[in-house]
Amino acid sequence: MFRTSLLAAIVTAGCLSAASAATIDYRATMSGKSEVPPTSSTGSGDVLATLNTDTKQLSYTMTYMGLTGPATAAHFHGPADAGQNAGVAVPIGNNPPSPSSGTVTLTDAQMKDLEAGKWYANVHTADNKGGEIRGQLVRSK
Repeated sequence: MFRTSLLAAIVTAGCLSAASAATIDYRATMSGKSEVPPTSSTGSGDVLATLNTDTKQLSYTMTYMGLTGPATAAHFHGPADAGQNAGVAVPIGNNPPSPSSGTVTLTDAQMKDLEAGKWYANVHTADNKGGEIRGQLVRSK
């Protein structure tokens, strides 16, 4: 009986470790000064995201506040380092509310770029059509 319970505990612990090893957490802190070119916006925001490397699903929540007007769009962009611009990799939505949440399935190339730190999120407004606030997605510690 003891051996069976011990074996079950070891197997369960191994499964939990394997499952948690398949996820990577990311965070972005968005500001106007991070846009390229920078904006004078005093708006701010955060993105919290989790990548499941087995299913290639990225689950995210974006929050923002203090923009010059209503958000007209929000996106994940890549591949680009901080200070560089890139095309839309994944749309978050038009007129996105704060908070906005979702789950998307990434391609292998998108996963590689995200894991390499080459994705950013930004929020657009009518006054800042190219983006009002932006933040590079980095691994959470």
